[in-house]
Amino acid sequence: MKKERKIAVLIPCYNEAKTIEKVVKDYKEVLPEADIYVYDNNSVDKTDEIAKKAGAIVRYEYKQGKGNVIRTMFREIDADCYLMIDGDDTYPKENAREMCSYVLDKKVDMVIGDRLSSTYFKENKRPFHNFGNRLVRGLINTLFKSNIQDIMTGYRAFSYDFVKTFPVLSKGFEIETEMTIHALDKNFLLKEIPVEYRDRPKGSVSKLNTYSDGFRVLKTIARLFKEYKPTVFFGIISFLFFLIAVIFGVPVFVEYFQTGLVPRYPTLIFSGFMLMISILMMVCGLILEVVVKKHRQLFELILIQTRKTDGGENERR
Repeated sequence: MKKERKIAVLIPCYNEAKTIEKVVKDYKEVLPEADIYVYDNNSVDKTDEIAKKAGAIVRYEYKQGKGNVIRTMFREIDADCYLMIDGDDTYPKENAREMCSYVLDKKVDMVIGDRLSSTYFKENKRPFHNFGNRLVRGLINTLFKSNIQDIMTGYRAFSYDFVKTFPVLSKGFEIETEMTIHALDKNFLLKEIPVEYRDRPKGSVSKLNTYSDGFRVLKTIARLFKEYKPTVFFGIISFLFFLIAVIFGVPVFVEYFQTGLVPRYPTLIFSGFMLMISILMMVCGLILEVVVKKHRQLFELILIQTRKTDGGENERR
């Protein structure tokens, strides 16, 4: 007898009373077999009560921030496919079934609802958000040699393997960036599908702060670049210090070969100091690269164990 596959729709919410009822009903309509989970993150506008009346399973996360909510969701919920959406009614329900089918039938680990190739730049009325999305996309695709079109979309579907092996470290809206980089680094199977994006309805207010949240996203990219690609990260720093050492050191050596004298000892010492830092940075990068490689090997073993455990549970069902 074929096991019924479980779909969980995950909706992190903070003050979405204007839209949450429609969102819950929309996804109950297109995925009637799914469990709809609304995780309320300290809302003060009765988002939780409205979600319950609409038929959602309501739970709570009291640590503020979208990353904290997703961490709790991933820990508490077991399913074969997880569909994550925002509670602001900006993502179309029509793509939900297709996204879940990629996970369930084609073994895709993360399906990304790509807004930027569709209507996002036309619908979104915040120009700095548009610029920020382009900037983040360009940075990640350059640093991680990928071709992801929408890094920061909140419309995604995940496999069980991804959810149960993803270490959530971010606390806020930078969580989508962390998800994408983790998936790229760990060689998960990704699939992007274009989805239409509509701006928030009148009366619904975005919780994103263009400048502070944008800075946190950029800081997250820098941190993850250092952690996932230490040889390149420290190699760039090493090259910069080496360049300084050459700029200050070469004239001193030219004078020495011409006159046999070293009249600028402080410059020579400074140049030598910069060269030492350059060598240290390169050595740090090489050592950390070995650590990262070992972590990747351990991660593959953990992933195998997760699949075995999940397979055993499925047999018992």
